[in-house]
This record gives sequence, C-alpha cells and structure tokens, in this order.
Amino acid sequence: MRLLIVEDETDLRVSLEKAMREEGYAVDSAPDGDEGLYKAESNDYDAIVLDVMLPGKDGWEILSRIRKLKRTPVLMLTARDGVRDRVKGLNLGADDYLVKPFNLVELMARVRALIRRAAAQPNPVLTFDNLTVDTAARVVRVDGAPVEITAREYALLEYLAFRRGKIVSRTELYEHLFAEDDDSLSNLLDVHVCNVRKKLGKEFIQTRRGHGYVVE
Repeated sequence: MRLLIVEDETDLRVSLEKAMREEGYAVDSAPDGDEGLYKAESNDYDAIVLDVMLPGKDGWEILSRIRKLKRTPVLMLTARDGVRDRVKGLNLGADDYLVKPFNLVELMARVRALIRRAAAQPNPVLTFDNLTVDTAARVVRVDGAPVEITAREYALLEYLAFRRGKIVSRTELYEHLFAEDDDSLSNLLDVHVCNVRKKLGKEFIQTRRGHGYVVE
C-alpha cells in the first residue's frame, strides 16, 4: 500500500515516514501544501495523511481539490481541537480526523481501517481456505500457524487479497507498492511474487499472462 504524508513539521514528518515504512508501506511525503496537492493529484494513493496548517495551500484547500477528482481516504491532522474544525473537515470529505499530539499506534490503526473500508473489507481478517490474512495485526497464517513474510511481501499479498477475484496489472502493483524514491527495478515485482508463492503455495497468486496477477 502506498501512502502520502503532507506535514510541514520536519521531525513529525520524518518519524511518520519511518514508522510507516517499517510497517511495509510505500511512503511519499511533502513539506508544504503546494507539493502535497501536486503529488495527491498526480498519483493514486491508498491513503493520505494530511495536516491542516501548511505553508502554501492549507489542508482544507487540498482536501477540497482532491475530492473533485478522487475518493482516496484522507486522515486529517491538526492542532485544533474545536468541534467546528472537525465538522469542517468531515463536511469537506475527510474520512477521519486526529488531533495533535496523537499516539502513533492509534494513527496507524486508523490508516489501516481507512484502507480496509476503501477496499470494502470491513473485517480485518481475510480468509482463503486454510490461509488467513490478519490486516490489523499484519500476520499471515496457514493452518493456524504464522508464516514469516517480509513487509514488502505482505504489502503485495494484502493488496491482491483486498481485490480478490480481480486481475491487478503489473503497472498498478508498481504504483501502489513502491514509493517515488524506491528502487523499482523491472524484475523486483517478480521476485516478491515468487517468494510469496514459495511460502504460501505456487497457486495462491495466479498469473494472467498479458494482464497481471489475481488471488481467486
């Protein structure tokens, strides 16, 4: 899953990037509203974490512009604790709202919930015969036993699992699994798919030649 963080406080932005990457997310970031809007409009993110008070365009304007084009889940961050501000954000199309200072664990849980809802998967546990994907704990189990899987392998598996039965193109996978600064060599996706098949069974991720991959 690929996230965009728009936050002008450098220390906070860097810590959020680090935490999200450790969870396996591909992360892009922007330090101001103008760059944030450009990236939000130019890329398809699975969720956006958006500060309200920003240099250049503020979070309200960015949110309003995004909602004219996309339904990307947006979590607003603000130091303002007033009900009026929360109502304004929700009326403009925000999906969630978190007041600074916040708990990082809570923010990450809210982001995961937004991604699940956007994929129409309200249940955090996805079941495929003897395999389960716990999207809250980010744990994969086969016959009840946890399987060791890397963060990027998990991201690939989760993205396909949320789209069960739908063919996902290689281009779409690259766009949602790799950030703008990531090394996205042409064979990197094949390596991750191969590794997941070794761990979960070669038939779990199926190839549709000329189209992409699918989890049935």
